[in-house]
Amino acid sequence: MDKYVNRSSLPQDSKSRRREPWKRVVAELDGRYSLKYRRQASAIMLQSYTEMGAFTHLYHIDEGKCPTHMNRLINTVADDQVTFRREGISGLEFDSKGIYLVSVTKAGCLLVQDFESLYCLSGGQSTCPKEDESKHVVHLSTCQPLDVVRWNLANQDEVACTSMISNDVLIFDIGYISSYPIEVLKKRPTISGQGCVVARGFSDIAFSSVDKSRLFASDMHGGINIWDRRMSNFPCVELTTDTHSPLNSIQLSMENQIVYGAGKHGIIYAWDLRGGRTSAAFQNNKEEQSDIVPREIFSIDLDPSAPYQLAFHLDNGWSGVVDTQSLQVTHIHCPPPAWLNGWDTSHMRKPAWLPTCSIYAVGSTFDNGVYLLDFYPAPISACHVDFNDEVQNIPMETAQNFFVPLSEAVTACATHPLTGAIVAGTKKSSLLVISQNFRSTHGPSNEET
Repeated sequence: MDKYVNRSSLPQDSKSRRREPWKRVVAELDGRYSLKYRRQASAIMLQSYTEMGAFTHLYHIDEGKCPTHMNRLINTVADDQVTFRREGISGLEFDSKGIYLVSVTKAGCLLVQDFESLYCLSGGQSTCPKEDESKHVVHLSTCQPLDVVRWNLANQDEVACTSMISNDVLIFDIGYISSYPIEVLKKRPTISGQGCVVARGFSDIAFSSVDKSRLFASDMHGGINIWDRRMSNFPCVELTTDTHSPLNSIQLSMENQIVYGAGKHGIIYAWDLRGGRTSAAFQNNKEEQSDIVPREIFSIDLDPSAPYQLAFHLDNGWSGVVDTQSLQVTHIHCPPPAWLNGWDTSHMRKPAWLPTCSIYAVGSTFDNGVYLLDFYPAPISACHVDFNDEVQNIPMETAQNFFVPLSEAVTACATHPLTGAIVAGTKKSSLLVISQNFRSTHGPSNEET
C-alpha cells in the first residue's frame, strides 16, 4: 500500500516508518482467506453463537396431524423414562447453496423447508412465531421410520432417504408435489447358510458429486452397495468387509475416488474405487494411543476446509480426527460421560463441520447443547493430541472449544454452507436455529425517537 502514497505532500522532517500490513485487506485482495486467518476470525465468531429459536414439529398432513406430531403429543403425557412412540430428528442436511433444509424423523416424516423463512422467524426470540406450513416445500409421511437423508450433490432437486429396517432407498424430486418417490433403489437379497433371507437395512447414504446417477449406501451387514441408476435399480457393485456388523456411516472423498466406512467395531475402512481393494485402515501405531479401547463409531465426516481430516464421533460421546495421510489420530475431545446425568444415549448422533474453519459441531450427550470443537490441523489446536499451552504459550482466546447451551437435547447437526449457521435436530423432533444474535444498528438516541 505504501507505493500509492504521495510522499511529496509529507513534511520533509518526517521519518519513514515501516507499517505492519493490514491482514484483512491482504486477504480480500488475494481473493481468498488463509486457514490461519479464518481460525483467528472464528475465535470471535464462535463466542457469539446462541440459540435463535426453536421450531417444534407440530405439523399436519392432509389436514390431519402427521405421525411425528402425534408421537410428540403421546410422549409428552408419557413417563419420561419410557418411550411409547418413535420420536426424534434422525437426519438433516442443507443443499449445496443453503437455500433448503431437509430433515427426517424416527416417525417417518420427510420435510423440506426454506431456511431463510426459518431464520427470519427465529429473530432471537424465546418463542418463535408459528411457522406457515403452506410454505413447506415438501412434507410427507413414508409410513416407515427414517434414519438418514441426503441431497443428490449433482442434482439438487433430488433427496434420498432410507431406514435401518428397510431394504429400499427412496428418491424424491422436490419439484413434484407427490407423496410417492420417483425411484426406489433395492438391494439384492442375501441368503444365509440355512437358506433364509438375511434382512439388511441401510444406515447411511452418499452421492457422487460429479455423477447424479451414482449412489452409495452402507448396510447393517458390513457392506456398501453402489448403484448406477442408468443401468438398474439393483446395485451394480458391492463392497464388503471382514465383518457382518453394521457400517453406521460412510463418506466419499472430495475427488470421488475413495469411500470410507465405519461402524460397530470402531474400525474405519477405506476402498479405492479405482481398484476396489479394501483395507482396515487407521490402526494406531503411537505407543501412547495403543491402549484406547475401540468403541462403536456413530459418524464420520471429512473436513471441507482440510479434506485430509476425517472426523469421527463415538457412541460414548467422544469425538476426534484421523489424518488420512499419516493414518494417525491427531485430535480428541472427551466430554463427561452421559451416565453421570442418567441420559439416554440410544440415539445415533450425527455431528457436522462448519464450512471454512475446521470447527466440528457435536451434540452433547451430557447436557442440552452443542460443542463447537477446535479441530484446527496443527498442534495449536486445543484438541490436538500434542497440544501444550504452557510450552507453546498460545493465547487461549484462539485455542479453545465452546459450548452453546440449548433448550433441548441434540441428535443431529447441519451447518449452512455459506454463513456457518447451525441447525440442530433434537430428541423431541424440534429444529433449533443457532447463529449470531441479532443486534440493532441504531444507537440509543435513534431508538428513543
